[in-house]
Amino acid sequence: MPSASGASAVVVGGGLAGITAALALADAGVGVTLLEGRPRLGGLAFSFHRGELTVDNGQHVYLRCCAAYRWFLDRIDASALAPLQDRLDVPVLDANGTPGRRLGRLRRDALPVPLHLGRSLATYPHLSFAERARVGRAALALRALDLADPALDAQDFGSWLAAHGQSARAVEALWDLVGVATLNAVAGDASLGLAAMVFKTGLLSDPGAADIGWARVPLGELHDRLARKALDSAGVRTEVRTRVTSISPNENGGWSVQVPGEHIETDAVILAVPQRESHDLLPPGALDAPERLLEIGTAPILNVHVVYDRKVLGCPFFAALGSPVQWVFDRTEASGLREGQYLALSQSAAQDEIDEPVSVLRDRYLPELERLLPAARGAEVKDFFVTRERTATFAPSPGVGRLRPGARTKAPGLYLAGAWTATGWPATMESAVRSGVSAAGAALGALGRSGAHLPDLFEEAA
Repeated sequence: MPSASGASAVVVGGGLAGITAALALADAGVGVTLLEGRPRLGGLAFSFHRGELTVDNGQHVYLRCCAAYRWFLDRIDASALAPLQDRLDVPVLDANGTPGRRLGRLRRDALPVPLHLGRSLATYPHLSFAERARVGRAALALRALDLADPALDAQDFGSWLAAHGQSARAVEALWDLVGVATLNAVAGDASLGLAAMVFKTGLLSDPGAADIGWARVPLGELHDRLARKALDSAGVRTEVRTRVTSISPNENGGWSVQVPGEHIETDAVILAVPQRESHDLLPPGALDAPERLLEIGTAPILNVHVVYDRKVLGCPFFAALGSPVQWVFDRTEASGLREGQYLALSQSAAQDEIDEPVSVLRDRYLPELERLLPAARGAEVKDFFVTRERTATFAPSPGVGRLRPGARTKAPGLYLAGAWTATGWPATMESAVRSGVSAAGAALGALGRSGAHLPDLFEEAA
């Protein structure tokens, strides 16, 4: 769809990266066509119906430091539907804890970094006094790391923690409590570079950086309905159930995009699809080493959904220790459930469980919830089901940084976007939005258009 001045672009993929890129281009006056193979927008951050419930495929949260995703929420007029905590406060339940010490909290005070977490760490019951002291020293050492040092990418976070005096208990009760949820990997499987980025940015940059936000409505309300409304208002032609079969440069210096029944000619193309799909669509010569995209591993996330006949949890969410349960969220109101309570368990780094039968998972997780939540022991389970994303994120393994390409390719007019590209962030909604803005900014520059309306968040990765 060319604009009045003729410049046009096709965005392939309607996840957060693609939606962001399409909006950013259209806001600069470019005529944009957005093509998505699924029947909906939002990528893996979507909702579906199960009886009376509206279910998110997986629980997604963001932090106050996620400036790009917050910009995205503002752009689609959805910020009020996904508010942030006033102040970081994470209840942490230890299933094996002694009475009176089962519940700890990770919360911040209104003090400068790193003192903002000092009182919380000093009273955290899940670590000994010596472990808490060593955690403080490791945090200061982590804060001193240079995120621009490529050597960090080659090291694993677990070895670094061990070298800095962190016990297995400290890794479980603190470092992995945060790291598994944000990186989708345990410390020993995660790049030190990505882990350091998460902890430095989220916990050691600004006192409020780690305040948690999440959608109080189904994700489809944000990433499909409101996103589509914003795209329509911006003049974007959005086509779902439309899979791109090939892209190729044309003789006029532009691009030809082939979909079933249509051949679209355009000035620029942004591929905002997973790395393997991007690899298959890239024309020869677009990247020096396209096979590197296939070397970027993937990691699964399992989501366990339980509906009780009564309320068993009195807070919005909690994290668990001493149990296979990781994070539990109350989704009752957001799902539309009228009676009882609906809990969603988000299980990251779920390689060992992702293909387990539902019956096995039911036998594993219902007793664990009863151990953690005494009120669940007499409650009737009205429904139990699971959702599985076998390739939920890219694997943040040591060395992955060298495999992640930037937004620009060697083919003029062709750009890449996606949480897996070189944003400097792990595979999060924030990374996806950042990649979309980076790709759109690069395309606008080549089209001679201003990107002044874009958020000033980005130093494009090489």
